[in-house]
Amino acid sequence: MTDKLIIFDTTLRDGEQSPGASMTREEKLRIARQLERLRVDVIEAGFAASSNGDFEAVRAIADAIKDSTVCSLARANDRDISRAAEALKSAARSRIHTFIATSELHMEKKLRMTRDQVFEQAKLAVRFARNLCGDIEFSPEDGYRSDPDFLCRVLEAVIAEGATTLNIPDTVGYAVPELYGEFIRRLRERVPNSDKAIWSVHCHNDLGMAVANSLAGVMIGGARQVECNINGLGERAGNCSLEEVVMAVRTRRDYFGLDVGIDTTQIVPASRMVSQTTGFVVQPNKAVVGANAFAHASGIHQDGVLKARDTYEIMRAEDVGWAANKIVLGKLSGRNAFKQRLLDLGIGMESEAEVNAAFARFKDLADRKSEIFDEDIIALVGDESVTPEHEHYRLLALSQQSATGEQPHARVAFAAGAMEHHAESDGNGPVDATLKAIESKVRSGAEMVLYSVNAITSGSTESQGEVTFRLQLGGRVVNGVGADPDIVVASAKAYLSALNKLHSAADRVAAQG
Repeated sequence: MTDKLIIFDTTLRDGEQSPGASMTREEKLRIARQLERLRVDVIEAGFAASSNGDFEAVRAIADAIKDSTVCSLARANDRDISRAAEALKSAARSRIHTFIATSELHMEKKLRMTRDQVFEQAKLAVRFARNLCGDIEFSPEDGYRSDPDFLCRVLEAVIAEGATTLNIPDTVGYAVPELYGEFIRRLRERVPNSDKAIWSVHCHNDLGMAVANSLAGVMIGGARQVECNINGLGERAGNCSLEEVVMAVRTRRDYFGLDVGIDTTQIVPASRMVSQTTGFVVQPNKAVVGANAFAHASGIHQDGVLKARDTYEIMRAEDVGWAANKIVLGKLSGRNAFKQRLLDLGIGMESEAEVNAAFARFKDLADRKSEIFDEDIIALVGDESVTPEHEHYRLLALSQQSATGEQPHARVAFAAGAMEHHAESDGNGPVDATLKAIESKVRSGAEMVLYSVNAITSGSTESQGEVTFRLQLGGRVVNGVGADPDIVVASAKAYLSALNKLHSAADRVAAQG
């Protein structure tokens, strides 16, 4: 037992399993650096064995991150574990997280393995992993719905084989707080060597109780690690929200009696970066990071806050990063000031060429927009056209005409690899005309699942528009995000971004924990 709560962030692994939330290596690396600034204890960087792309992302994060433990997920087999160890080889601190299902339903229907087979596989996997890495986490997938007797047998064995963290996942979000907390407490009491490992919780939000379940696992069950995601990102209804857990423990330290090592002023920047990278918009009334989280509309509330903030505010907006500099730079700002602001925002560039390309885009934006905000810079750097050599499709030029009573028309020039295409089309609106022009050359056959437009900053008609496209093709779902003061241009960028992901992404092995 310790008075510190370990924060294990799995935004880059479990969060990325949200349909459409897949990220490029560069995007993952950027978010990992922000998680390090946030002082997350453990960053689960990905599932190294799932694809070459995921392997390279885990390896890049292991190379770059020095202050957080970098972790890779691995199924309970030698190939996955070896692949994880290889990707983590250069990490200052590394962890292998291996898992196998232990519920009757999963063993029978999914694994088609007996209890004894699963038991032996878990033991052998942890033993093999422990010879490659000193920090091993084991998860019994669907642990909460597993038979407690069998689960205790497995957990005792993997601790004996060298597991240093035991994670009890509520994989399908079935738990309720008191029962989940008691479940973990009973496991800890029944497993003879339970004191040899740190116990962890990993909850999904299918019934809206992921945060409550996680905190119950801590307070009732005695867990000292919480697995969570920025913005509660995750497949289905999402995962436990990092910002809510951290601020609950920090705000109610009188009850929890625990410390967290998180720099809470980096919470909102992390939230914005994840949202703008994945295209998953944060709802305005989301706790801690929603746009309305510290807004007061009621006259009674406003009067109280003006007299004493703590009448209606239990935490300060600036404590979670809302008080960051608003106006960042303008068109007269130089390259060094821009580069310093990137560093302040936790955005690292791998080469001076990338800095120069991003700065050129910044100057172009500054010519069209008088005030440049942090959100604008995050969106600008997140725009995949900053590194065109990595992209198959790139927007070169766009013009469109629309007038009341006339059918809109668009002309588009874009690159596809080494080829340059020019296309034009009519449409029901300027965005529709633009996409039809692109599709006349690409012929992707993708189905549009979502089209969303949001203002990057509020309170001004100068705000950049951020567009998200979600496309589906052959069972694969991807998001494309684009930003520009011109919504039609932002739409074209977002559409090409989504097409890039369909074009280049490798198949991934589904993992759920």
